[in-house]
Amino acid sequence: MPIRTQTVTVVFAGVPEPPASAELEVVAHTPDEREAVWHATALRPDVLVLPVHPPALDGLAVTREVTARVPGTAVLVLTPPGDGELVIAAMLAGARGVLSRSAGHDDLVRFIRGVAGGAVVFGERAADRLYGLLAASQPMRAFPRLTSREHEVLGLLAGGLEIPAVARRLGLAPKTVRNVVSSIHAKAGTDDREVLLAQARNAGLGHHS
Repeated sequence: MPIRTQTVTVVFAGVPEPPASAELEVVAHTPDEREAVWHATALRPDVLVLPVHPPALDGLAVTREVTARVPGTAVLVLTPPGDGELVIAAMLAGARGVLSRSAGHDDLVRFIRGVAGGAVVFGERAADRLYGLLAASQPMRAFPRLTSREHEVLGLLAGGLEIPAVARRLGLAPKTVRNVVSSIHAKAGTDDREVLLAQARNAGLGHHS
């Protein structure tokens, strides 16, 4: 969106230390990213900055809700360094930018101004990882919230293995695999095993198990 004034209005949620900059007007700073929806709706800032913390991923739900309810607010998501899966997940949730949460304050200010001005921005490493994932992984796009381990387990199940065989293949306890499967179901939004496996096979998982 166009910047309404020289100063960009920003809500920081779940960010320990917002950068001090004359270019930014911090209209709200809350330690809990789940409070960001209320602040964004009430204050309608140019930009909302919030992190995504695995495994809860509350930040993705907040991003989706803010994008839907306050389309004039650009969301900039901060992710753990090197987590390429979250880059795609943040994009699908509606984020206008993704930056490693280890980035310096100067980079953060630059990214905030970028998304406020209507750009889609990513850190260099995030962009490299993003292009690699998009080029190589349809299953990753279909199940962006799953961890690498969860993708691995789902792929083996989609390939016809049962939980004991998956456990042996991966060197895990069957109970651990069951816990992973429960997490997969929760993230995929279905309790139906056959529906989940059909979705996985349609996405290309299970062919090389």
